[in-house]
Amino acid sequence: MGHLITVATCSLNQWALDFEGNLQRILESIRIAKERGAKLRVGPELEVTGYGCQDHFLEGDTYLHAWEVLAAIITSEEAKDMILDIGMPVMHKTVKYNCRVIIANGRIVMIRPKMFLANDGNYREMRFFTPWMQHKVEEYYLPRMIQRLTQQETVPFGDAVISTRDTCIGCETCEELFTPQSPHIGMGLDGVEIFTNSSGSHHELRKLNTRIDLMKAATQKVGGIYLYANQQGCDGDRLYYDGCAMIVMNGEVVAQGSQFSLKDVEVITATVDLEDVRSFRARMASRGIQAAQSEAYRRENVPMSLTHPDMDSDISLRPTKAREVSYHTPEEEIALGPACWLWDYLRRSKTGGYFLPLSGGIDSCATATIVASMCRLVVKEAGKGNQQVIEDARRLANQGDDYVPKDPREFANHIFYTCYMGTSNSSDETRSRAKQLAEVIGSYHTDLNMDTVVKSIHSLFSLVTGKTPQYRVHGGSTTENVALQNIQARLRMLLAYLFAQLLPWCRSRPGALLVLGSANVDESLRGYLTKYDCSSADVNPIGAISKHDLKRFIGYAQKEFKMEILGEFLSATPTAELEPITKDYTQSDEVDMGMSYDELSQYGRLRKVERCGPFSMFSKLVHEWGTILRPSEVAAKVKRFFFYYSINRHKMTTITPSYHAEAYSPDDNRFDLRPFLYNASWKWQFNRIDRAAEALEAQSNDHAANSADQ
Repeated sequence: MGHLITVATCSLNQWALDFEGNLQRILESIRIAKERGAKLRVGPELEVTGYGCQDHFLEGDTYLHAWEVLAAIITSEEAKDMILDIGMPVMHKTVKYNCRVIIANGRIVMIRPKMFLANDGNYREMRFFTPWMQHKVEEYYLPRMIQRLTQQETVPFGDAVISTRDTCIGCETCEELFTPQSPHIGMGLDGVEIFTNSSGSHHELRKLNTRIDLMKAATQKVGGIYLYANQQGCDGDRLYYDGCAMIVMNGEVVAQGSQFSLKDVEVITATVDLEDVRSFRARMASRGIQAAQSEAYRRENVPMSLTHPDMDSDISLRPTKAREVSYHTPEEEIALGPACWLWDYLRRSKTGGYFLPLSGGIDSCATATIVASMCRLVVKEAGKGNQQVIEDARRLANQGDDYVPKDPREFANHIFYTCYMGTSNSSDETRSRAKQLAEVIGSYHTDLNMDTVVKSIHSLFSLVTGKTPQYRVHGGSTTENVALQNIQARLRMLLAYLFAQLLPWCRSRPGALLVLGSANVDESLRGYLTKYDCSSADVNPIGAISKHDLKRFIGYAQKEFKMEILGEFLSATPTAELEPITKDYTQSDEVDMGMSYDELSQYGRLRKVERCGPFSMFSKLVHEWGTILRPSEVAAKVKRFFFYYSINRHKMTTITPSYHAEAYSPDDNRFDLRPFLYNASWKWQFNRIDRAAEALEAQSNDHAANSADQ
């Protein structure tokens, strides 16, 4: 009947520096794994401290408390008769490392430091940690508190593997799966049959496919059982770690956890046959040749067996069958990822709810719909009996011990506040759409006209200066026109925070509200927003999502959430409504920007993902757009984008913290590290573009002339 073993991996909603909560979630995951018959449990990267500690990894306290937590794990009842792969930072010879600590039966078997650190995009691991060398193993002197518990003075520290009585286990950590020379290749050739990967991998739209393809390819190539653990949730920053713990064997997925969930602890298990790994590897003679020549790993022995002791007598034991991989569509990812992130942020910040200025446009509509999705998830999880969700919902809704949220609209009325802040420049259509959307979602909605506040600022300026600025449609200059628009925008931010602080008080409820922003990634890239206007908020769930994807999400939500009003937002022209509407003029966002949202998405991907400067962007677009635009027209568009991008880059230094969802996010604080004072003339670069455009057009004209002659 082979050699059947049950293995477990998990997704945990850890929180940076929440040592007490992190410990309890780790212990709960071990308890569940043991209950399901597993003897090997793998946890996420840096699960003891939380992945997102950032510069707290430079503090000695973080390492002290990590060891204190590990001591509690070692002495726990849950840890008995288990092999545990625990993630935490460790300082060795006064150098800091991102490590896996392997525990078996109350003793530390080894400490395995990460060798290839994530140091791009959102990751800055080399700011905190040092990479280890392959195959190098040293002795590590344990802290005295651990020595007293385990009766060990030193343990191996380095790139080694673990041998049990029936198999061999090797560790990878997150980034090491993505590198060209992944450790699982050498370990697999040296006989390692079980690979663990502990990760802190965040969500980006359409990213999960890459991760799963790599795991399937790894085990398809070298054979073996791959256990992937990941953090899941918001641990205190812009990222949402999207879980999806997995067990993959010989290129096939046998178990998959959820990608988006309100559960704090999710454990997945599978029963697999070690003989299937051995048979899979035996099929390829060339693998045996490479294995015989590969460098051996140091093995640390664990006197335990992972195979089921009653395997020969219990005929009910059988391997877990392979399954189809489950993927979410991008629209579902937008509905679920930011909603889970908002829930974590709300419950952990101990505030009373969210406040959103609801403009009647598609961006604030998308933000409100994501909050509605959050309320739907809370009700669904509460219905399953999730006590943590129920307790958080009771506290946030300020309800008694018998309250269980059962209706998303009813729950939204407790924790979600919206407000339409109109002026004489606002239309009846946007006011009506905002009101209807609030009714469908269930938010506590207010509607105000702020003309008197705006006019008071106008009057103050005129009183002090003796000058009265005018809108462009009334004969004013561009400077006057922009200044008058900015007054409205910035007053909305002031009113948003006033209402966020006092609306709960008006309803005799405790606490204040978090203000939600609703500027999309394309507008931030172009700088099409007022600094310190209502784009300035506490958090922004759509700040790294394109207008194109938001429209698709709204179309999905209209059907999935049965919110017919969303169709009116899809057909509406995007407008800021900051200028007077006349018979001949209605403000349009794309006209104001001088570029379309689809063009902005393309500029953003070329600038960030493909790392193009102005000339490289022109060189790519002139081929892509060459059938519909002349080279000089492409050049004009590229130059226009870089001009506005550069003069507005300073706005990114104060941009509201946003849920990270796109690889071309312009977030200045973590992800997109660029100057914020540019020479906006780009003289050298633009001249180079102009010369190339002229040469291409001359070449095209010559070709046309020769064709005419023939």
